[in-house]
Amino acid sequence: MFPVVERPKIVEHYAKYYAKVFSPAALIQFERYISGLLVLENKSVEGINRLCVFESRNQSSLNRLLTESPFSLAALNEARLAMMNSVEEMRIKGKGVLSIDDTLLSHHGKHFDEIAYLYDSAQGRYVWAHNLVTLHYSDEQTDYPVYFELWRPVQLEQLEQGLLAAKISLRESKQSLKQSAPAKWRQYLLGVWRRHQNKPEVAALYDSKLRIAERLLADWVQAHPGLKLPVAFDSWYTQPSFCHYLDQALHLPYVGTLTEDAQVVLQTGMEKVSDFAERLKQEQLSAVQPQQPAVFRPITIAYKGDKELYYSYCATHRIHNFGKVRLVINHRRADLADKPVYYITNQLNWQAAGITRIRRHRWPVEVFHEEGKAEGLDQYQLRDFTAIERHVALVAVVYCLLRTAQHDQALHHKLHCELKFDLEGSAAFWRRATQAQSLWALALFISTGLAQGHSLQTLMTPLLRTVCAL
Repeated sequence: MFPVVERPKIVEHYAKYYAKVFSPAALIQFERYISGLLVLENKSVEGINRLCVFESRNQSSLNRLLTESPFSLAALNEARLAMMNSVEEMRIKGKGVLSIDDTLLSHHGKHFDEIAYLYDSAQGRYVWAHNLVTLHYSDEQTDYPVYFELWRPVQLEQLEQGLLAAKISLRESKQSLKQSAPAKWRQYLLGVWRRHQNKPEVAALYDSKLRIAERLLADWVQAHPGLKLPVAFDSWYTQPSFCHYLDQALHLPYVGTLTEDAQVVLQTGMEKVSDFAERLKQEQLSAVQPQQPAVFRPITIAYKGDKELYYSYCATHRIHNFGKVRLVINHRRADLADKPVYYITNQLNWQAAGITRIRRHRWPVEVFHEEGKAEGLDQYQLRDFTAIERHVALVAVVYCLLRTAQHDQALHHKLHCELKFDLEGSAAFWRRATQAQSLWALALFISTGLAQGHSLQTLMTPLLRTVCAL
């Protein structure tokens, strides 16, 4: 990878939004760090410090940005949101959708603060990882993370003492599990915590992913009291307590995802939603008269400039533990031969198309997690948890720089004057465009040096050393 000899234009263009967050010295290191995240493949502190040769400092200066600099993560997040709000297409819109999801930031080894041995469904095995919970915004034009927080594993000793202090008894027969089966002891304590988390003093003992999601959404409601955007989430978050919290405490509409073993409450008793869907499917396929109304009706939704076709059943039902909700069962194939998906919402007057459109906007949070990892989301070698939190926040800044740049005509003009090609594309395209602009800056640096009478050897020797340095 080539050395970076000046701030990329995208960093220079948006740096003003972050000037109040950092001291003058820390602002320089902030610009170097996000420049490295944008341009370089080696996104470690050492790699960024070595190859970002502009405003060169000792590596300890860049380390201090993450470990000691007194900047506020809340102020950094406000600056990031203000940057995006400066471009019309990036602003929050009434038809936007919020989504909640989490992702694993996996590592080889366990010598990181607050790391845990977690199951990775993508790999089908347990890995050492941090877990990032994200509240994401999406509309037809754009999407980006709004708030996010790293989950911390439960501290069992603290949880045990807190439960006892709250006058909650623990079974004497379970005490031996502390030594003989620590995983079962952890499972037991968390089960007790879940059963009693309606008590504030118990809830405060541990921040589960659901409690983090609740807090992120509560922060959203406080910041946007008049904007009741719907919240979409997958089956892991579609738990009764979370749905009731959104409905009754925050008064937000939601679209959740049921697992196939969720129970539909019918007059004839309870039935698995998968069995219920199969019965509806057979009812439609075995219809004698062609003109008989279809159980699954075709609907079309707009999503990110495209049209998508579904075959949907939509009606109000009672779902066990969730109460009365609107249930949507969707197929993608007209013959209903594909596996259905099951959505619920607390908005009983909504129809299948609107519910499906909102649920479709959950996907961009997964794209952020994937593309964020390309920007360095899980590529840190930092051990300190505070430093890791700061790294994650700075990667979010990088991702949002790229998203905002897609719609910023003033920046388009600046870059077009240098690169001489059309600048239209995804966040990944804009990362490559930033790399191209940095390569052009390096070429200009060499060209200017040659024009001033310096030899190519003189110009290149220190740059080559930075590339080859260990």
